[in-house]
Amino acid sequence: MGELKRPKPVKLIVGFIFQQEFILNQAKKILKKYFGLIDFESQILPFEHTRYYEKEFGYPLKREFVSFKRLIIPSRLAKIKIITNKIENRLALSGRRRINIDPGYLNLSKVVLATTKDYKHRIYINKGIYEEVTLFYENKTFNAFAWTYPDYKTPEYIAIFNRIREIYLQQQIKS
Repeated sequence: MGELKRPKPVKLIVGFIFQQEFILNQAKKILKKYFGLIDFESQILPFEHTRYYEKEFGYPLKREFVSFKRLIIPSRLAKIKIITNKIENRLALSGRRRINIDPGYLNLSKVVLATTKDYKHRIYINKGIYEEVTLFYENKTFNAFAWTYPDYKTPEYIAIFNRIREIYLQQQIKS
């Protein structure tokens, strides 16, 4: 029988899809109140991998990722997704979202994302929230699965997650 252990803390990451940078800045300001200091911000990238958000947010769309210095327990992901959904609604205008805020976490072996949508590869965790392992770490880099979103498979995104993993690894060494 395996021994029960507390999970190691993980690195909270958040991806944003947006059109207007002032909305992004508002969202990050609110998130800092909940989760503390941001220790990594990616460059702002064009988001052209799907037209799913264009009707709601407009065009052209942008993408940015951040990670937070304070580590979290993985079981908090459902609560965090509920918080980010409330922030999206708070920043909405006339009932229309202006930003998509997708939380997840990263550890040394994987990137996990939270979602409200069930699918064959997603696991229900709590409060209407599912999670999926989106990337796995092997051969010194993150790699995609068949179900991984197309943008998460790009070299630019992989480089971002590899960089966040380096930050997380340094936190693990220091603790």
